Amino acid sequence: MKPTIRKIYFTLLLLIAAAGLSFAQGPQAAGHVSGTLLDEQGKPMMYATASLLNAKDSTIVKGAISNEEGVFTFDHIKEGQYIVKATNVGYEKAVTNPFSVGKSSEDVTLPKLTLQPSSKSLKTVNITAAKPLVERKLDRTVMNVENSVLAAGNSAMDILERAPGVSVDKDDNISLKGKQGVTVMLNDKLTYLTSAQLATLLRSTDGNTIQSIEIITNPSAKYDAAGNSGIINIKLKKNKQTGTNGSITAGVGYGQYGKDNETLQLNHKEGNLNIFGSFSHNDNKRIQNIDIKRVITDTSGNQTYFNQFSPLLESDHNNSYRLGADYDMSSKNTIGFVLNGYFNTEDDSNNNTTYIGPNFTRVDSSLRTVSGIHQTYNNFALNLNDTYKIDTAGQQISADLDYSKFRNNSNAQYVTDFFLPDGSAQHPSAFLGNITPTNIDIKTAKVDYTDPLTKSVKMDLGVKFSDVKTDNDLMQSEVADGGYVSADHFVYDEKIDAGYINFSKEYKNTSVQVGLRGEYTSSSAVGDSMNVVKSIPRNYFDLFPSVFINHTFNDKNEVSFTYGRRIDRPQYDNLNPFVYHLDPYTYQKGNPYLTPQYTNNIEFSYTYNKTLNISLGYSRTTDVITELPGTDPATKVSFVTQENLQVQNSYNINIYTPYTIAKWWEGNVNATGFYLGFKSNGLEGSNLNAGQAAFQIRTTQTFTPVKGWKAELTGNYQSALTYGLFYVKPQYSVDGGISHSFANKRANVKFSMSDIFNTRRNDVLSTYGDNNLDIRQKRETQIARLTLTYNFGSTKIHARQHESGDDDLKQRVKGNN
Repeated sequence: MKPTIRKIYFTLLLLIAAAGLSFAQGPQAAGHVSGTLLDEQGKPMMYATASLLNAKDSTIVKGAISNEEGVFTFDHIKEGQYIVKATNVGYEKAVTNPFSVGKSSEDVTLPKLTLQPSSKSLKTVNITAAKPLVERKLDRTVMNVENSVLAAGNSAMDILERAPGVSVDKDDNISLKGKQGVTVMLNDKLTYLTSAQLATLLRSTDGNTIQSIEIITNPSAKYDAAGNSGIINIKLKKNKQTGTNGSITAGVGYGQYGKDNETLQLNHKEGNLNIFGSFSHNDNKRIQNIDIKRVITDTSGNQTYFNQFSPLLESDHNNSYRLGADYDMSSKNTIGFVLNGYFNTEDDSNNNTTYIGPNFTRVDSSLRTVSGIHQTYNNFALNLNDTYKIDTAGQQISADLDYSKFRNNSNAQYVTDFFLPDGSAQHPSAFLGNITPTNIDIKTAKVDYTDPLTKSVKMDLGVKFSDVKTDNDLMQSEVADGGYVSADHFVYDEKIDAGYINFSKEYKNTSVQVGLRGEYTSSSAVGDSMNVVKSIPRNYFDLFPSVFINHTFNDKNEVSFTYGRRIDRPQYDNLNPFVYHLDPYTYQKGNPYLTPQYTNNIEFSYTYNKTLNISLGYSRTTDVITELPGTDPATKVSFVTQENLQVQNSYNINIYTPYTIAKWWEGNVNATGFYLGFKSNGLEGSNLNAGQAAFQIRTTQTFTPVKGWKAELTGNYQSALTYGLFYVKPQYSVDGGISHSFANKRANVKFSMSDIFNTRRNDVLSTYGDNNLDIRQKRETQIARLTLTYNFGSTKIHARQHESGDDDLKQRVKGNN
C-alpha cells in the first residue's frame, strides 16, 4: 500500500510542476522595461523615482520606485519610443537616451543610470512614520513590537502573551482565540518543537531582536498544513543599512529575583555582500507556586483528601546566536546561509509537601519530596538558500536546505520522606533518580516557484521534504549515588513529503485565491520498555484545500471569506511514553497511540474605513488531541496524559478598532468572543459533552506627550472558559512602560512594569468522572525592567533577510526556548 501511495503522490507533484512550467512558458504580456539606478559611488540608488516618458512629447506613461537593489521596472508597455527620467532628493535628475519597445513580447534592459549629487546643499530632513502597536492587514493581524516600550527587556514569550487573541496556559501551551494547536514560526520557518521546547526557545529570545508578530488565522496552501487554530509568525528585525553598523542592548529586571539581558547585533553591507550576526544572553531566576487540592474516591466510596504545596524555583541561563551572509551573484541571483542556535541551562529545585487525610482540615499523614533537576538544551541549525529572479515581471524560483539538531539532557533526583501526624518519620526515605537524554535531528528541503502569469493572475507552486528523528532514553536509579540502568528507550521517526499549488486572480473590485496542498506522512514509533519492544507504524496522505475571497464595495467597505483545512500531528514528547514523577502520588506520561487531529476553518470578515474590523469564524476539529487528568482509585495516584477526543466545535467573533483621542494619545481595542464545545463518547466511563461561551478583551494606549518620549499601557482580561475536562478561571493583568530617545535617536532607554497589580494567575478545576482537582498556579509575573539600547555605525538604508523553511518541525521539540 505504501509504495502505491508514494507513486500516486509523486505523480501528483510532477503534474503540478509540469502545469507550472506550461504556465511559465505561456503567453506573456508584451513590453517589460527595467533598469538600475546608481549613486555617484556606483552603489544602488534606493527608493528613487523613475518616470517612463513618451520620447515624442515627454508625457508621463508610468512611474516606479527603485527597490533596495536600485532596480525599477515598467510592465505591459505598448509599442513606441520612450525615455526614462530618474530623480531623487539631493541629486540632479538623470535621463536615458531614447529607446524602442517593439510589437512582439520583449524585455528591454536599459544601461545603468547614475545620479550625481545636486550642487545645491540641502539640510537633512528626518521623516519618521510610526507604525501602530497593533494593525490589521488583509489576511493577518500584526503586532509591531520593534519600537514598543513593552518589548524592553522582555523575552519573546513575554511579548507573545500580550498579542491580540493569544493566551498561554500553566504548561506553556499557546492558544489563539481560545483554541490550542497554534503553529509558531520564526521568520516564516517552522520550529518543529514541543510546547516545552518552544517555551525554552521563546524565553531565550530577546524581545529587542523582534520586529513584529504576525497572527494568521487561516493560512494559504503555501504554508505547512500544521496548526488548527492558525499560525503565529515571529519576525526578527531586519537590518536596512549599508556599511558597518549594529546595536548593543543591556537591561536589568527585578520581580522576586533579579534578571539581566544583553544583546549585540552587527551587520556589514558592502557591494554584493551582506554579513550579519547577533548574540544574546539572559539570566532569569524566578519562582512559581503550584497548589493542588484533590479528592480521591475509592471503589468502596471512601474519600481521601490530598493538599499539595509546590514552590518551584527555576534558574535559567540562556545564550543564543545567529550568523549569516547573503551574496548577490548577479542582479537576478542571490545565495546565502544562516547559522543559528542556542546553549541553555536550567536548574530547578522543588520542596513539595503533601498533606493526606479524611478532609482538608485533618491530617493523617504527610510526605515531602525534595527534588533537584539540572537540564541542558543545545541547538544548532544551518540554512542554505538560493533565490533566482527569472525576469523583471516577478517570476522567480527559490530553494532552501535546512539541518537542525537538538541535544537535550535532564538529570533529576527525588528524595521523599513520609511522616505521621506528629511529624515523626513513618518509614525510610525513598530515592529516585532519572537521567533522560534526548537527541533530535531535523532535515528539510524545499523549492518554491512564483510566476505572474498575467497582470492579474499569479501562480505559486512548490515542494517540501522533511525528515525528523527523535531518540529518547530514560535511565533510572533507586539508590543515591548508585548505578543507573535503562528503563525505557523511545525512538520516533517521521517523514513528510509535501507539494502545493496556489492561484490568485485580481478583478476590478475582487481578489480570489485558491490553493491545494498535499502531504504524505510516514512515521514509526518504537518503544523498548523493560525489554518489551513495541512498534507503531503509520502512513497517510491528506489534501488541504484553501480559499480566500475579498471584495471591495467602495473606499470604506470591504468583506472577505476564507476557508482552510489543517492538521496537527502529535508533539514528540506527547508520544513519548516515559513517566515523569512530581511525587509518589503524581506523575505525567505520554501516549504513543495518539493520532493526528484535523480541522476545517471558515471565517467571514468585514472592514470599515480600513480601521474597524469584524470577523465571524467557525471550526470543527476531529480526533482532538487534549490533555486529560486521570485517577487510579486503588493506588490513589493522579496523573496527566494526552488522548484523542472525538469532536471540538469552535465559534468566534472578533472586533478590532484603532482610535485617536488626541494628537498625543492613540489606542486600540481587540475583543474576541468564542464558544468551545467538546464531545467524546465512552470517555472514562461517561459521555463528554462540555462547552462554555467566553471572551477576551485587550486594549493598548500609546502616549507621546513630548518629543522623544513615549508611554504605553496595556490591559488584558480573559473570562472563565472550559477546555476539555478543565475549567479555567478568569485571567487579567495590566502592563505599562515609558521610553526616551536621545543622542540624535541613537540611544534609547526604556522602563517597563509587567503585571503592575500582580493579578495574573493560572487556576483550573476538573471534576469529570473520578477526577476532583483544584490547581492554583502563580508565577512571578510582576517584574520591573530597565533597558538601554545604543545604535552605532552607518545609517544608510539597505538589507536582505532570508526566511527559510524548517521551523514548523522544530516547534514540536521540547526545550527550544
